[in-house]
Amino acid sequence: MESVMFLPQQTNTSLLFVEGEHNPDELAKKSNVWISGAGSAMLPQGMYKILEQENWVWMVIQAGNCTIKLDGVTLHLKGRECFTIPPKAGEGSFEVSQETRAIWFTVDGILAPEFLKQMGAIQHRPMKHGALPSQMKLARHIVQSTVRIAASSEGVSAQLQQLLWGMLASHSGQPIAMDVVLSHEIAKVVDAMRKNQYRDSFTLSDMASISRMPVETFRKRFVSEVGMPPQSYQLFCKMERAKTLLKQGKTVKQTGIEVGMTDQYHFSKTFKNIVGMSPSMYCKTTQE
Repeated sequence: MESVMFLPQQTNTSLLFVEGEHNPDELAKKSNVWISGAGSAMLPQGMYKILEQENWVWMVIQAGNCTIKLDGVTLHLKGRECFTIPPKAGEGSFEVSQETRAIWFTVDGILAPEFLKQMGAIQHRPMKHGALPSQMKLARHIVQSTVRIAASSEGVSAQLQQLLWGMLASHSGQPIAMDVVLSHEIAKVVDAMRKNQYRDSFTLSDMASISRMPVETFRKRFVSEVGMPPQSYQLFCKMERAKTLLKQGKTVKQTGIEVGMTDQYHFSKTFKNIVGMSPSMYCKTTQE
């Protein structure tokens, strides 16, 4: 059995993977966007071919280090980074420098391009993104559900649809927890960040005060529920907001101000570290 996503270039390389296809029910089809397949793979060090896909691909690197070259784009990826690939982008190379675990799902339907756009994707080229721990957990559930549904003639699409929209909600900064529902105290902090569209910059003490918990108690609770430190989460949301503003035509300076980073150099450096390219290059890329 061969993977639909990866093909080892060395004959002595064994690929450990699990994959499933999803044939959506009528209710899922009426939503105009659904998961068409999902899988996960453990990739030993070496070279692989990443095969062309008919549908959009969202893939996260759970652990490891790798480099993907596809459609004239080179992306260097490490753990907890993800990327999106437009449909029919062609075949590319996937070089694994350190054993890598990859998780992915494919999205189909008339609204798939708009859905992936909301997830930060660009129509005409592969794009690197950060991934929240909640998204990584949702992606694992998507793989498990897809494989289970594929193996059952009685499988339904409802759970996959719920997981798919959970991915978007999490990406958009809505209070999605590692275990689905955030506590009231942590949800108040997440909502406070969203209130002014991430223009405010909360210190750890500010956040703890909103939650009405001691600072260290709050920090531990936030990490436990959200899966990452509160200030790292705040920065992730700021950069996702910045990407949206840049795509809307805001200048780099305006965008930095809108996300509470008035020092343009600091904003540009932070954006490049997280997104993988400068804000000006991101503007150019999205407008091509």
